Amino acid sequence: MSTARPDTNGNDKPSGPRSRKGVETRARLVTAAKEIFERDGFLDARISDIAEKAGLSHGSFYHYFESKEEVFREVVAEVDERLSAPMTNIILDPKSSLSPFDRIQEAMRVHLEAYRDEARIMGVIEQVSRFDPDVAATRFERQLLGLEEVANSIRSLQRHGIIDQRLDPTITAAALGSMTRRFPEAWLVEKIIDDDFDDVLEQFTFIFARALGLDVSERDLPRSHEAGSAASSKS
Repeated sequence: MSTARPDTNGNDKPSGPRSRKGVETRARLVTAAKEIFERDGFLDARISDIAEKAGLSHGSFYHYFESKEEVFREVVAEVDERLSAPMTNIILDPKSSLSPFDRIQEAMRVHLEAYRDEARIMGVIEQVSRFDPDVAATRFERQLLGLEEVANSIRSLQRHGIIDQRLDPTITAAALGSMTRRFPEAWLVEKIIDDDFDDVLEQFTFIFARALGLDVSERDLPRSHEAGSAASSKS
């Protein structure tokens, strides 16, 4: 059910912020909304609680957003952007001097730390994405853009002979993208495993790198692998 309120001036959408103060107030509403959605979930969250959390009147909310659904979509966009930032800022950074493996490891570290920080709201976002077509469509479009960026990066690495030439760039990008989206949810939201963060990061990076066919040096092998090898040699 929509919680939208029609604009009293007859416009289809609120006028939105036009000043610095307006922009700051809108941002405060988004921050407040995120906290309320984390606390109450999407269905039980109330606009009055969001406005109160932001230090505004209930009516002031509608100057910036039409509905609870609209502010939720903005929360989703901000969180998704934060989680996808390591891909552009680290893995795809053309000025980086890091090796491909080190880029992947650093990007995965930043991504998983961010997901850990956002685990509560991500649980709500994933739930809403499964029944709200607008949220699902927006996230799908963002994923498609990311897919093409990763596929192009894979093609470049293949041209330089760094990763397995047999990999289909688009299929590989989709598979790895699914892994980076779904695994953190299973680990940090659903809690299907309970392991040390650094151990998980090592394994996750190793899986990612080997899926690409990257050569992994001895120093980059997971510690659990070393322990397992030592145990095997003793038996």
